[in-house]
Amino acid sequence: MKLQEIAELLSGELTLPEFAGKEISGIGKIEQAGDDEITFIANPVYEKYFSGTSAGCVIVSRKFNAELYPRLDDRKLPLIRVEDPYLSFLTLLDILSPQTELQKVGIDETAVISDTAEISSDEVRIGAHCFIGAKVKIGARVSILPNTVILAGAEIADDVLIYPNVTIYQGTKIGARVIIHSGTVIGSDGFGQAKNPDGTFQKIPQKGIVVIEDDVEIGSNCSIDRATMGETIIRRGVKLDNMIQIAHNVEIGENTVIAAQSGVAGSTKIGKNCMIGGKVGIVGHISICDNVILTAATNVSKSINEPGMYSGYRSQPMRAELRQEATIRGLNKKVK
Repeated sequence: MKLQEIAELLSGELTLPEFAGKEISGIGKIEQAGDDEITFIANPVYEKYFSGTSAGCVIVSRKFNAELYPRLDDRKLPLIRVEDPYLSFLTLLDILSPQTELQKVGIDETAVISDTAEISSDEVRIGAHCFIGAKVKIGARVSILPNTVILAGAEIADDVLIYPNVTIYQGTKIGARVIIHSGTVIGSDGFGQAKNPDGTFQKIPQKGIVVIEDDVEIGSNCSIDRATMGETIIRRGVKLDNMIQIAHNVEIGENTVIAAQSGVAGSTKIGKNCMIGGKVGIVGHISICDNVILTAATNVSKSINEPGMYSGYRSQPMRAELRQEATIRGLNKKVK
């Protein structure tokens, strides 16, 4: 694409009009991009690379001050100024680096599909050695990659992408445009055990289901347990990183994001627009309100009813946790 075409696509401003016809063939990292590639600066950490980049153009915010980073050579470097460089980069990435076809349209001859399954005739892709159980419903333009297992009665809406080696248990309901990465298990039994008088444990039957709403993305090697009764619910727009455990009867609100190695115990409800860092642990039977941020490795042992940022071994507002840490460091100095 020509730089002027890119600027118009991104609703941006090209700073050097004489480069309007310059051809761009790809996207590169600011440290490595060549003269025929475009790059971007969204995080101030990367501004230091501006002086020496060999890129053919840089997408920057409208507030970026190039004069703070004098070029190391005499080459003129055109910029495209936009409102949000990162979102602009994502738009351009889809165009200049399109997704390769992961699976051909049609059903691989090695797939095992129940006679009672209902599969759309509209561009469905089912890969090698997949298993589709009884009364499963699969919508239009769904891609199911090799070795995936979908058990009886599961329902999958339109435009879903399921990567290899995913297991979806019976009765699971998956909304439109969901992405599920390899190794994830959805609908396995919740961890319900009743202790007998003799010290042994008796399994509590897990009779509910999992509901995944539209536009959810689930990373690799996640486990989302079915409800004991009713539903475990992942609401619209939720994004889960890799290796996350969601226990039975949990509900995660719209547009909440959770980073890797976090775990949520049973029957906990998490609100909308929350941001949960890596290795966060959340106990069961509590609630977390909307717009809460939990920093990495925070442990949440009681309900959170006020929006804000929380941290610490026993979660508390981050400022309080930092004050306590500062106090402890001060005591250490006094002891010495």
